[in-house]
Amino acid sequence: MDRMTLARASAALRTALHVLFIGLTIFVAIDALVRPSDHAAAVVALAIVILATYVAGVALYDASTPLWTVATGLLVLSAEWVALFVLSPTAAFLAFPMFFLYLYTLPARWALPSVAAATAVVVVLYGWHRGYNVGAVIGPIVGAAVAVAFVGGFRTLQREVRHRQVLIDELVEARDELARREHEAGVLSERSRLAREIHDTVAQGLSSIQLLLHAAERADADHAALDHIRLARETAAANLAETRRFIEARPPVALQNQTLANALERLAVGSEPPQVTVTVDGEPGELPMPIETALLRVAQEALTNVRRHANASRAAITLTYMGDAVTLDVVDDGDGFDPGDLADAGARPFGITGMRARVEELGGSFSIESQAGSGVAVAAAFGSQP
Repeated sequence: MDRMTLARASAALRTALHVLFIGLTIFVAIDALVRPSDHAAAVVALAIVILATYVAGVALYDASTPLWTVATGLLVLSAEWVALFVLSPTAAFLAFPMFFLYLYTLPARWALPSVAAATAVVVVLYGWHRGYNVGAVIGPIVGAAVAVAFVGGFRTLQREVRHRQVLIDELVEARDELARREHEAGVLSERSRLAREIHDTVAQGLSSIQLLLHAAERADADHAALDHIRLARETAAANLAETRRFIEARPPVALQNQTLANALERLAVGSEPPQVTVTVDGEPGELPMPIETALLRVAQEALTNVRRHANASRAAITLTYMGDAVTLDVVDDGDGFDPGDLADAGARPFGITGMRARVEELGGSFSIESQAGSGVAVAAAFGSQP
């Protein structure tokens, strides 16, 4: 039995108790009217009072009701029941639902004495009405024992279900933790493999290019293309440093000892064409390094696309801080394109797929808006958006 099934069973038992108590109270009133009795009117009136008390108690009771309030309500209901019992022996039938009320609403240290007291009341008053015999004594005792055993068994089942649910929750948590660790181990293993491959290929190639270009610089200090050679060597050196930092899982060079805003401004320097402006809105806040790295890479890739494909004269980078959120927008006035074309098998994604994956892997959102002849707007956001 799971928690939901147990909850449904508990609700069904409460409904059955309500029906039993109300039905037996009505039966006592009808019995008083059918049988000739001097107390018929008093029995009916008292039965109505008992029903009103019971319905009010059911409407007001919940798990947060103070114990003293519950005890007071049961004491009033018990007094009314005893008064009804004095007037009509048929009220003995109400003892059974009263047993369940005590056991269901009171702690065991109070419930069991209450059941014992109610059993004694039944034995005494029923014997007073009809005479004492073995059945009049054994019947209430057996009824009380059955109620105690039933409620005790149900409470034990509730505790067992709760304990089992705790174990299930712990197992699910352990499974999720194991899956997370296995995923992390897989990521680290794949990263190590890629790092080795990059070290043995790209890094070595960049190092060789740097050395060759340096040799070319020294071979002819007056060469007409010396400035281009020097720039190529510096670019190779910078990319080699970035590659080594990637291999070692360190922050990008552009974010070393400077803010994200400063790194974005450095991207704009010497980037003509097109002319690039950088704007920072809001109060800059400290961001996790993976998020800063992702925003920087998105800006780099977006500007690369602008230079290579957009034929734009201007581009604007806007970094916006909004409390616990940050957004990056890169907008140009270039040729633009139809974003639907990216779904075509032969379309070049221009790095958009990589930008989107980088942002979404960190829990951010990525969007791109464009149409032919109206430029492109790339946006990346992290945190809660208003």
